[in-house]
Amino acid sequence: MVRPYTPTGGRAAPTRRTLDLATLLIADPEKPLRGLDSHSHRLMQHCLPGVLSLAEVSTDLQLPAAVTKVLVSSLVDSGHLISRNPVPAAQQHDMHLLERILDALHKKL
Repeated sequence: MVRPYTPTGGRAAPTRRTLDLATLLIADPEKPLRGLDSHSHRLMQHCLPGVLSLAEVSTDLQLPAAVTKVLVSSLVDSGHLISRNPVPAAQQHDMHLLERILDALHKKL
């Protein structure tokens, strides 16, 4: 059994308070992985193929979410990861609905 503070190097809290389980993580493929501890290196390799949520990374790497947040915040600070909040449902557009409205407006003209 590994203690939760072991993967974080003893850090108990993330440096960023904006991270939550829905935060999207994007790895910078140009950043070298040399010098990263084994857990951060593994996290980066996991994120390199595409965009993943913090919850997905935590689950896939079998790490507690609190530990993953600490690791992710350090990688965001170093520029290895970019974090993005997911688009709120209110800001998403239903293109099919918008097309139907546009078609209806054209018919009335």
